[in-house]
Amino acid sequence: MTPAPAFVHALADVQTRRVGPGSRIWQFCVVLSGAHIGRDCNVNAQCLIENDVVIGDRVTVKSGVQLWDGLRVEDDVFIGPNVTFANDKYPRSHRPPPRVMSTVLRRGASIGANATVLCGVEIGAGAMVGAGSVVTRNVPAGELWVGNPARLRGPAPRQDEWSPR
Repeated sequence: MTPAPAFVHALADVQTRRVGPGSRIWQFCVVLSGAHIGRDCNVNAQCLIENDVVIGDRVTVKSGVQLWDGLRVEDDVFIGPNVTFANDKYPRSHRPPPRVMSTVLRRGASIGANATVLCGVEIGAGAMVGAGSVVTRNVPAGELWVGNPARLRGPAPRQDEWSPR
């Protein structure tokens, strides 16, 4: 069976040709030409994806998220609405950083709504960041971090532990 082609809403500005089959990009999104989006992703309305961004397969990016240069998102990651990423540790107007700091979201990580993730950190596989948290350092795999600054709260719930309601 041939996978469905990517869907790009008529009101989106998608400049890259690297959008995997089955992915959906909704209205008022801007995706720059160097970006790479994997298979079966869902990029909700009003998102921006810069050039040096790589998104794996089956990733969900909810509305109002900007993915800046240097971000690497592995497979099966969830990025909640209005999550904020940084890629410059000391930003100044009209003074780009000498190098963009990379941020990595490992396979199956989940970032809650309105969280802020500072540059140069890694969110481990299966880790979860609570809504509104501010991540200032690496989050180890399988852990739940919450607060400002985000701190360990315990193990992240596994997806197979959730029951539909």
